[in-house]
Amino acid sequence: MPFQSFVQRHRILIVHLAFWCAYFSFFFYQISFQDDEQGSYLRLLADAIAHVSVIAAASYMNYFYFLPRFLKHKNFWRYIIEFIIPFVFLHIFLIYIKREIYADSGDIRRIEVVNSSKFFVKSFISAIFIVIFVGMLKFLEDWFKLEGQKKEVENEKLVTELRFLKAQINPHFLFNTLNNLYSLAFSNSPNTTEVIAKLSKMMRYMLYDSNHAQVPLTKEIEYIENYISLEKLRLNQQIPIDFIVEGNTSQVMIVPLVLITFLENAFKHGVNGNDPNSWVKVLLQIEGNTCIYTVENSRLHSIHTIRESSGIGLQNLRRRLELSYPGKHKLSVENKNKMHSIQLKIDL
Repeated sequence: MPFQSFVQRHRILIVHLAFWCAYFSFFFYQISFQDDEQGSYLRLLADAIAHVSVIAAASYMNYFYFLPRFLKHKNFWRYIIEFIIPFVFLHIFLIYIKREIYADSGDIRRIEVVNSSKFFVKSFISAIFIVIFVGMLKFLEDWFKLEGQKKEVENEKLVTELRFLKAQINPHFLFNTLNNLYSLAFSNSPNTTEVIAKLSKMMRYMLYDSNHAQVPLTKEIEYIENYISLEKLRLNQQIPIDFIVEGNTSQVMIVPLVLITFLENAFKHGVNGNDPNSWVKVLLQIEGNTCIYTVENSRLHSIHTIRESSGIGLQNLRRRLELSYPGKHKLSVENKNKMHSIQLKIDL
């Protein structure tokens, strides 16, 4: 929204304007409430304008010049002396203006108040508090600015790390797929051309679409389907492989390439083309804002072997999930006698 964008860009200016408007209103109400029948609202208005203008001048002299010098040199007493001297003269100037405003008003009580030393001290102390308050705004703004810079640096580090992790996925995938392609070519399989075409489509997804922070889940599903097709071709359709999608996936966005690692490991550790008992089942469910991804496979290796041989893929994935879905994902692993199951739940 244009208005929200304007507020976001000028929020500091808006806070300052709101403060001075509120202070002006309060001061004008205070002096007009104390007025008697002889008082003039024009004089009161001039008094309020002069008062707020001089206090604002002193505040921003401190805000833009004296406070930054103090923060740079860290010399407190030097800061106090440099600031107090011009501030005293500014306040004397303010009292002079007030006396001129009420000089010919006929308001004897107000003239006596303005000329009294008690009024000078009281006005000086209240002005100091306003200047200090505006100075505190400076500290708060600098703190928020510093926190924003820290957050920006942290985000940049996260983006850099995610890019590094994604870069590791590509060679990992290529290593596995080229092994499959080599097996087909070595056996003079007629499916080699089809495998190359599917591989080309998958690489296009990895090189272009996966560069986005999030992609449509439908594209991730298509990528998984192509991967399964490659595996079926490699295994000569001998192994039962089920892939089921439940729920509405059309409007769902997800971090790219977070689902494929489980499937790669399922084929790596749970499928043997010579074993008729090998199988893989994949279930992807969308329930509200939650994505539940379950991969089950026959278990051909011991738990120890699976853990030792999982390689960089799972470590990479765990770290990407921590960065992309902090506190919004749950990973469950279950091993039974003849089955290995892994389930990922993500709050999208």
